[in-house]
Amino acid sequence: MPKSLTVKTAKLPAAKAPLLVIYAAEGEAPAGAAGDIWAATGLDWKRLSSIGHFTGKPGQLLDIPAPAGLDADRLFVLGSGKPAAAAESAGLTAWADRGGSLMAKLAASGADKVAVIIDEPEAGAAEIAEIAAGLRLRHYDFDKYKTGKGKEENGKPADMTVTFSVKDKPATDKAIYARMAVAEGTMLARDLVNEPANILGPVEFAERAATLSELGIKAEILTDKDMANLGMGSLLCVAAGSPRPARMVVMQWNGGKKSDAPVAFVGKGVVFDSGGISIKPAASMEDMKGDMGGAAAVTGLMHALAARKAKVNAVGVIGLVENMVDGLSVRPGDIVTAMSGTTIEVINTDAEGRLVLADALWYTQDRFKPKFMVNLATLTGAIMVALGKENAGLFSNNDELAAHLFNAGQASGETLWRMPLGPGYDKLIESRFADIKNTGGRLGGAITAAQFLQRFVNNVPWAHLDIAGTGFASKESEINRSWGSGFGVALLNQLVADHYEG
Repeated sequence: MPKSLTVKTAKLPAAKAPLLVIYAAEGEAPAGAAGDIWAATGLDWKRLSSIGHFTGKPGQLLDIPAPAGLDADRLFVLGSGKPAAAAESAGLTAWADRGGSLMAKLAASGADKVAVIIDEPEAGAAEIAEIAAGLRLRHYDFDKYKTGKGKEENGKPADMTVTFSVKDKPATDKAIYARMAVAEGTMLARDLVNEPANILGPVEFAERAATLSELGIKAEILTDKDMANLGMGSLLCVAAGSPRPARMVVMQWNGGKKSDAPVAFVGKGVVFDSGGISIKPAASMEDMKGDMGGAAAVTGLMHALAARKAKVNAVGVIGLVENMVDGLSVRPGDIVTAMSGTTIEVINTDAEGRLVLADALWYTQDRFKPKFMVNLATLTGAIMVALGKENAGLFSNNDELAAHLFNAGQASGETLWRMPLGPGYDKLIESRFADIKNTGGRLGGAITAAQFLQRFVNNVPWAHLDIAGTGFASKESEINRSWGSGFGVALLNQLVADHYEG
C-alpha cells in the first residue's frame, strides 16, 4: 500500500491521470460523464461486460489497459451497486464502504496518480465526502515498527494522489474537509491503540493528547500527586503496582457560546492490563495493550471536533494508568476510597477499568456540570458474550441520550445495542465491608460493571459504551483493516453534529 495519500477535487469533465476510474450501476452501462469516457474508447459495453462477467455489483472491476481514445494508461470500471433509489436506503455508510473498496483496487494497481469520475445523480457533496473518507480509512496502515527489508520492493508507489472529478467543487471541498477531520480523529485513535505499551505509557499518552493544543484545544495534565490531592483513591489504586505514574488529561474545546454547558466524554486508558494480582491467562495477554481504546477514542473525537471547528463546547477526560503486578499492587479484599467519598471493596484486581472511570466520571461532573457524559471503555469480556463484535454495549440512565446515541450509531456505522440497568443488578455490587464492591460476579458481568459506574455520575444524563468487542481485534470491514479500529470517534462526532451544535 502507498505510504501517503493526497485527495483532491476537480470540476467535471475528468481530470487527467494515468489511471481513470468510472462507475457503472448494477445492470446498467456507464452514464453521464462516465458514459462519455466509455464512449471515447469505442468499445462495445454489452460484449465486454459479458466477457468480463461484470454486472455492476459493488466491488466488481473491469480493467481496460491502454484504452483507445483516452489520455490514460488504464481505465477501471467499478460496480456501484443498485441504482439511486436502492442506494439511498443504505445511507452514507454505503458510500464510505465504496471508498474503502476503491482504495483496495487502487492499492493493488500500483498507480500513483488516479482520477475518479463521480457523476451520479444521487452523489452529492456528502456522499462524495464519504467515499473520500472511506478511501482514507482503508489506506491506513500501522507499519512504523517494520524495518521493511525493502518496504518499496513490492513495486507499489510510495505516494498516491487521487483526484475526484465532481459537479460542485466548492460544496464537495467543504464536505470533504469536515469529513476528513473525523477520519483523521479515527486514525489518531487507531494509532494510539496500535502502539505497544512499552512505547505508550500513561506519561507518553498524556503528552500525545496534549499536542491537540495545536488545534486550539486547552489541555491540562493532572499528575498522580494532583489526583492524590483530589482524593482519587479508586483510580490511583490501579496504578499502584506499576513504576509508571498515572496521569489524567483534561481536554477542552470551546467552539460554542460561552454560556453553554459543555458535553463531556470520558475514556478508560489502561495502557496495559496484566490483570494485577488477579492476573490474566497468558493467552492473548498481548492484546491488553489495547485496553486504552476508550481513551484513544475520546482523544480522537476531540481532534475531530477541533479540526472541523465544531460549534460546541466539549470536554474530554481520560484516566491513564498501567495495571501491573508488584509488591505495592492493590490486593483482592483491599478497600479504597473514591473521589466521591464512596468506599470500594476490590474483589478482583482485573476489574480495574471501572475503578479508573469512577474517579474520572466524578471529577468530570463535579468540575464541568456537563449537559451529559458519555464514557467509553474496553470494559468487559461479558459484553462480547452478549453482543459478539457486531455492536458495542450501550447503557444509560437517560432515554433521550440513549436514543440519540443509537441513531448516531446507525448513521455512522459504529453501531450500538442498548442493555438494561436496574435495582436488581445494582444489588449485586453491594459489599459486606464497604459501600460497594468492584464486581458483581460472573452473571450479568457487563451490566453490573455499568451499575458500578452509575454510582459516580451523580444524576447527570449519562451513557456508558462498552467497546470491548469493537475497540480492537474487531471485525474487518471495507474501511478498516487495522487491529485498532478507532471505534467511537465517528459515532460521537455524529451525536454532536446531529443534536448538540449551535
